[in-house]
Amino acid sequence: MVPILLVLLLILILFGAGFAWEILWWFAVAVLVIWLLGFFFTSASGGGRSRWYRW
Repeated sequence: MVPILLVLLLILILFGAGFAWEILWWFAVAVLVIWLLGFFFTSASGGGRSRWYRW
C-alpha cells in the first residue's frame, strides 16, 4: 500500500511541477513580448536617447 501511495504522490508532484513550468514559460514569453513592443515603440517615436527603462 505504501509504494502505491508513494508513486501516486510522485505523480502528483511531477504533474504540479510540469503545470508550474508551463505557466512560467508563458509568463516569460509575455514579458519578452511586452519588452520588445516597448523597445520598438520607444525607439520609433523618440529618436533620442530616451528609454522606457532605466538600465
